[in-house]
Amino acid sequence: MSSSNLAAAAMRYGKLWGRGHETFPKSLRRIISVKGKGEHPTTYLQGLLTCDLKSEPTAPRMMETKIINDEEVQVQVQVQVQVQDGSNENDGPPPVDVKFTSKMRSACFLDQKGRILTDALLWKKPFVDPTEGEGTPMEFDDDKESEYLIDVPGDTADELISHLKKYKLRRTKVKINDVSDDISVHSVYGTLNAEGTPPGYMAAIDPRHPSLGMRVLSSSSTMGPDGTALETHDQRTDTFANMMHNFFPKSNGSYNVIRKLGGIAEGSEIQGKTALESNQEFLNAISFQKGCYLGQELTARSQHLGTIRKRIMPIMIVDPFTEIPRPWIIAHKLQEAGLQHVNDPDYEFKGMIEVEGEIPPALPKMSAPGAGGISAMLSGNIALPTVPIDQDQDGQSTSGSGAEGVEISEEEKARMKKLQQESEALMEELNTVATAGAKIVDKKDGKTIGRVISSPASGTSIILAQMRLDEMGLLDSASAKWSQTNRIVIGDGSREYRYLPYMPIWWPDIDRKTGKAKAEDS
Repeated sequence: MSSSNLAAAAMRYGKLWGRGHETFPKSLRRIISVKGKGEHPTTYLQGLLTCDLKSEPTAPRMMETKIINDEEVQVQVQVQVQVQDGSNENDGPPPVDVKFTSKMRSACFLDQKGRILTDALLWKKPFVDPTEGEGTPMEFDDDKESEYLIDVPGDTADELISHLKKYKLRRTKVKINDVSDDISVHSVYGTLNAEGTPPGYMAAIDPRHPSLGMRVLSSSSTMGPDGTALETHDQRTDTFANMMHNFFPKSNGSYNVIRKLGGIAEGSEIQGKTALESNQEFLNAISFQKGCYLGQELTARSQHLGTIRKRIMPIMIVDPFTEIPRPWIIAHKLQEAGLQHVNDPDYEFKGMIEVEGEIPPALPKMSAPGAGGISAMLSGNIALPTVPIDQDQDGQSTSGSGAEGVEISEEEKARMKKLQQESEALMEELNTVATAGAKIVDKKDGKTIGRVISSPASGTSIILAQMRLDEMGLLDSASAKWSQTNRIVIGDGSREYRYLPYMPIWWPDIDRKTGKAKAEDS
């Protein structure tokens, strides 16, 4: 994929994280094999998974360019990613052909009550490179062996193995094995290209959302550069690092930061939650058209009859005296004006449309890099150049800074240092109080408005929390709404904070009556 095409593709999925790679230890990711002849593995897993193994998975949502007030605006739609002729009925350039594959899909396993046991990524073998065509997914050969590799978070792997064995009947002709010692899981960031995978590797763009990068598997049968098999995890880790280091340097820990800033909870963080409260339908892990599977009743009832009142989402925790960034000032004004009037052309939203190009969402919608950039700015890790640099007669800088006509003032340096110290103290506090299950209480009325799902992403004050949608201004309410002057306490702590919630870029527009994805024609 050319650099111009990659840039166009990245725009359609939000800004990509910087280039890097990591190999997961077994404590973070495990691989479970379900193997058998013909369609037996598919039939067995079809009754336990929320996704439909017998149909093509849905492609992730991406941004589409529309013209509003003579300006290009990115809006989010569900589109077919792989196009045959490059044409597109909508305004704007045609979609760049980012390759996904039905041989890798997102899924959930539920318990008998319909609560999440774990999420997972499912690989189908024999694997077909996305560039070589998919074949017919319904074709089976009773004499040929097929296999699913379940890429599962390490903290829920043992429970999943027990779960799989529990529902393996005597007549179920499959073998279930933990093959984590033989297969290593790698992740590559800052790319939308999984083409041209070397022999012995399996690679695909993350089916939940491309901003999570490319997923790669290597195995004990993968050959090293000297022609010998990579039999150990350490060998596979070192070989992959040597293969990637020129373009995607080692970046251990990046995955957890990217997914948390991107609003994606997984493993034990969502265990016991419902699939819809955990946004699994937005991550392409649920089929509402397939037949019966374990735990389906609660999921189907929630989708077709219920209202989703809580969802997991990222929130940025700041000091109450921190200056609020512009996206949340706009959200505050929008919610204060009254979202019930959003379609009234004579109301004050008319002026907002003229300034913003369209009515902004009730809360900011951000990518992981976008949220990380704001977090870095608030913590003093991004400077504001304020002082002109002296230049010679040829216009060259004489200060030696190399900046484009500006440098950092001493006042700005002092401000940054103070912010960094305050930010470090804040993050240290949050790592103590913002633990899984801790209540988030609004000081205004003492109500619990959410619970912490996971501790802050490394180097940030951004946590994942299950929040009440009415308190976020995302669900119709007579009185509840989000305010930029909010004050909260977390867990057993007594210090007051302010929270800045945002919607991940992969969220659809939320229907304010149901808390679900808004219908495309509404």
